[in-house]
Amino acid sequence: MSDRLLVSSGIDTGEGASELECLPFGVHHDDEGVCLLMRMGPHRILLDCGLADISPLVKGLTKSARRGNSPLPADLVLVSHAHPDHARGLLALHKAYPLLPIYASEVTSKLLPLNWLEQDRQEVSQFCQALPLRSPVEFKDGLVAELFPAGHLPGAVAILLTYTTQERSYKVLYTGDFFLSNSRLVEGLRLEELRGIELDVLIIEGSYGTSRHPHRRSQENQLAERINRAIAERCSVLLPTPSLGLGQELLMLLRSHHHFTGRDLDIWVDGSVAIGCDAYLELLTNLPSSVQNFARHQPLFWDERIRPRVRRMMPEQRPYLGNPCIILTDSTADVRQYCEPDTGSWLILLPEKTNIKINEEYSQLTTVETYLLAQHSDGPGTTQLIHNLRPQHVIFVHGSPAYLADLTSLEELQNRYHLHSPAAGTLVELPIGETFLQPAAPETNYEGELTELGTVVTITLPDAITADPRWRQFADTGLIEARWQGEDLILRGLSQRELLNQSGDRFIWSDVDCCGTCRYQRGQRCWNPASPLYNFKVTLEGYCPAFERNSEKSAES
Repeated sequence: MSDRLLVSSGIDTGEGASELECLPFGVHHDDEGVCLLMRMGPHRILLDCGLADISPLVKGLTKSARRGNSPLPADLVLVSHAHPDHARGLLALHKAYPLLPIYASEVTSKLLPLNWLEQDRQEVSQFCQALPLRSPVEFKDGLVAELFPAGHLPGAVAILLTYTTQERSYKVLYTGDFFLSNSRLVEGLRLEELRGIELDVLIIEGSYGTSRHPHRRSQENQLAERINRAIAERCSVLLPTPSLGLGQELLMLLRSHHHFTGRDLDIWVDGSVAIGCDAYLELLTNLPSSVQNFARHQPLFWDERIRPRVRRMMPEQRPYLGNPCIILTDSTADVRQYCEPDTGSWLILLPEKTNIKINEEYSQLTTVETYLLAQHSDGPGTTQLIHNLRPQHVIFVHGSPAYLADLTSLEELQNRYHLHSPAAGTLVELPIGETFLQPAAPETNYEGELTELGTVVTITLPDAITADPRWRQFADTGLIEARWQGEDLILRGLSQRELLNQSGDRFIWSDVDCCGTCRYQRGQRCWNPASPLYNFKVTLEGYCPAFERNSEKSAES
């Protein structure tokens, strides 16, 4: 059996259908958001609604309701957490179907209104009903749901659905976004709470694919060290982040890390990130005990007495922020309103694997880098959860197609589970206890040759590897870094940004005619219309006939 495309966009509830089916309306490919319709026997459960445009969903649900003779397009909606990619379409869905019940954890129900700040808050806050944690709730005859904390964000839950017939019980777990590790403001998902539930289907996110991350504390220390170095060099730091989650985590890190405690420094918080901080303060009793203990001795966020000072930014304060300082602002904010020419040097730090876009050409005094502060489990964490739950079927959602393909290609998963990674509109039938032939995994291994020539080692790979969308980023500069990992040699492409910030190399270029000292190179791109490299990314050691030295720009700028 393989997943099939559901042309009619509705779930068949007629004779001969299996007891379990899942129809994705969105699986978070290309920012489409997550939205899944799960059928368990006669019951239809909508899991999340992160679609920016719900018209395909409404059309599909209407057809499904007509087949089942139901006055509502689904029996209920269950929301995993309040991030926009899982929740942005809920208000429109509620307006289209006011009688459709929508449920979430208590904390999520209070955070959801931050997705529609332009709407009347009282109207927005009334459509989602709160459910208790770790307490089974029966919604329909034989249909029970139970919520378990999933880490990642306050209020985020994994949803366990149980459908019981006279013959047996069917169990489906939807993780939403999950994180096994503890973070500053959220405790991680507890594996012991979910072991032994005899799961049939696991719907799991694969945001990071098979990537392996350093320990969470190591990630925090690396980021804090980079910010500390920038401040020591009299460089202000700008951190664009989403409204909920990462921004508040960063603020707690800056308040409590040894690099910053007691330091004469201003941290400014702007836009919806500040509103998110206010929402966290209203939910303080739902945060970890360590955070509550912190708040007993000093304010959690807003504090102008204890250094570093944390302040809410007002528009009229922007010209008088002082230098250096740290600013947390919306991921959609125009960074030019902060990094003005007369405010000194700026370091803009963007989270890895983000869709945050900024204009890098407007200032020669601005450096843009990325950092890792993971909010999802990495590859080992994902496989750990799967092996602990041991379901018959695993459905991967929430990740780029390439990353999800990496997960479905893992031999350790292929040999044990029925794996699915459907696109939107592809119905996944989930027969339980039947013989199942796992479809062949997509080819992700490439055989090459290694040649030693004197002092040089050459590795040759087939050109088929360039078809992968990740190749362009890997091969961007043509330079790689190699390191041993046990008996394996790991290759990693070096980005333009990394080359720019390798201080050991900058002094080599100071007296050389190259892109690193050209007046038209800004943000690792060429802005000289007369150059054949115009509007392309360039390596700092590169050169073209249109080179013009920038006398005011040293190799360190």
